[in-house]
Amino acid sequence: MTGHHDAAAPSDPQEWLAAATIDPAVSELRPDYRALLLTADGLGGGPSDAVSEGILAAAEATARRHVDGRPPEQLPHPAAWREAYRAFGAKPQRTRPSVEALLRRLDPDGLPRIDRITDVYNAVSIAHLLPLGGEDRAAYAGPPRLIRAEGSEPFDTTAGGEPVVEHPERGEVVWRDDVGVTCRRWNWRQCTRTRLTTATGSAVFILDILDPLTDDDASAAADALTDALLALSPDAVIHRRLLTHSPATDGGSSC
Repeated sequence: MTGHHDAAAPSDPQEWLAAATIDPAVSELRPDYRALLLTADGLGGGPSDAVSEGILAAAEATARRHVDGRPPEQLPHPAAWREAYRAFGAKPQRTRPSVEALLRRLDPDGLPRIDRITDVYNAVSIAHLLPLGGEDRAAYAGPPRLIRAEGSEPFDTTAGGEPVVEHPERGEVVWRDDVGVTCRRWNWRQCTRTRLTTATGSAVFILDILDPLTDDDASAAADALTDALLALSPDAVIHRRLLTHSPATDGGSSC
């Protein structure tokens, strides 16, 4: 679904980021939640390669030091995400926050290698211990919005290898655009419509932040992601915005 990116170029990244929102109902659930959104245009996607392998292998070594043999959910930030999932009725043992799911796959063989862009954002997620998703921005219809679902919103996914349309549960925290849900349960599962492919040239990355992670911690993770993306694609253009529920304190920075 995301193979023909030249048909409609993505909108201006800074205008697009400025239009992203967090619904007050989400902020009521977790007032400490922030999202750092980062766009990258002019990316060179493709299969995993030596550059992405080096970045991911180094991150796996860092993550193993962080985990140090403990269950990932005992680490402070993954533990906070379990509580956030429970707050809207999800069972984190069954549908795990994305960073916990990745950390559980570290041993014995490390993470699966998927493609060069996915590999480097997974690397930043595990090295900095925060949920981090990447999607094809050219497949979006309008800006990203974080809401609590009504339950009727369409979510494109697959079941048994076949395309299906599912719907979130009422009250579930989801990212969506003008067409439907792009990611269910905050950061659990992305839709097929906006997934990254080896043809992706324009992407958005969402770094999910809860206390005790600080804005500085998130900025360091975004810096690492920027460095990794520029290692893959030196001519890529990066912009980012720290999105909070309060317009008065909401800030942004671009690179």
